[in-house]
Amino acid sequence: MRNLNYKEVVNKLISFIKEKTEEIGVKGVIIGISGGVDSATVAYLATKAIGKEKVLGLVMPYYMNKDVEDALLVCNSLGIDYKVINIKSIVKEFEKNLGFELNNVSKGNIMARIRMILLYAHANSKNYLVLGTSNRSEFLTGYFTKWGDSASDYAPLINLYKTEVWNIARILGVPSEIINKKPSAGLWEGQTDEKDLGITYKLLDEILYRLVDLKMKKEKIAKDLNIPLKKVEYVESLIKKSEHKRKLPLGPEI
Repeated sequence: MRNLNYKEVVNKLISFIKEKTEEIGVKGVIIGISGGVDSATVAYLATKAIGKEKVLGLVMPYYMNKDVEDALLVCNSLGIDYKVINIKSIVKEFEKNLGFELNNVSKGNIMARIRMILLYAHANSKNYLVLGTSNRSEFLTGYFTKWGDSASDYAPLINLYKTEVWNIARILGVPSEIINKKPSAGLWEGQTDEKDLGITYKLLDEILYRLVDLKMKKEKIAKDLNIPLKKVEYVESLIKKSEHKRKLPLGPEI
């Protein structure tokens, strides 16, 4: 993986958030706090950048579970203002008006988009920026909901792989129970990111780094990591299939 100077990276991230909020002239930032390491890391960075009084956390569970406790732990540890909105009734209303039963993926996409609607409703009313929590691993593989959790004004972690985010989180003092828990988007009971992706973040990041940053041949990557070639091809397919998710809508040239 990349040999980063993590203390230097932390300073760059803090400066980025501070500069963007000052440049645009907003009163603060709002972050969807899920109880996971990405949103916790962004909340810690934002608090250091502009002060706790200018950071609002929105906790938007569908299930009232351990993730909610972890999200509140982040908010209370930082001393930031927060609001809890249970989105279950909103999702149920959507389902009722659709007139058909949603599968887990479709329902999860609706949940992600509802959360973004709520974030922007609060941001617009308070003159705040929405800080996204997407990381490079998930962005490159398309592991996000288009116009859902991928939508934000700025995404401080977008150029950091998931394993790098964990290192940043440790430096910032994010609670260890959040860093060490299995990553999950909290879309349904028992859902985990690595199960959905079909690969661990550690191996995913090693492959992505070589494939995208170093532009190594697939065969060389497989040999380098001592893994089957099909693993590298699988990651490559994730990148290719999700290309449309990383671009604005395209139309034909006229």
